[in-house]
Amino acid sequence: MKNISTSDLTPEQRKAVTIQFPCDYPIKVLGSGDHELHQLVVSVMECHCAGFDQTKLTVRDSSNGRWQSITVTITATGADQLAAIFADLKASPHVQMVL
Repeated sequence: MKNISTSDLTPEQRKAVTIQFPCDYPIKVLGSGDHELHQLVVSVMECHCAGFDQTKLTVRDSSNGRWQSITVTITATGADQLAAIFADLKASPHVQMVL
């Protein structure tokens, strides 16, 4: 399964995708069920989101504890910020998918 970003879209498709910034923007990170994934998500959000509120972060473990889903809602300020967050998260071996 391939992750799709706006850079994968045609110019016509990009025009159809409009987000009014700033806005609340949920990001879901799926990855290994260890504490390092949680630390990575918090670190990336603190780097790219001034005033990041950790109370807007939820964690769900898989039934066997092998995988974890972390959802964080940020105040997104622009497409460049979102692209940087997604790139930093996807660069980690602990992350399987970012939505």
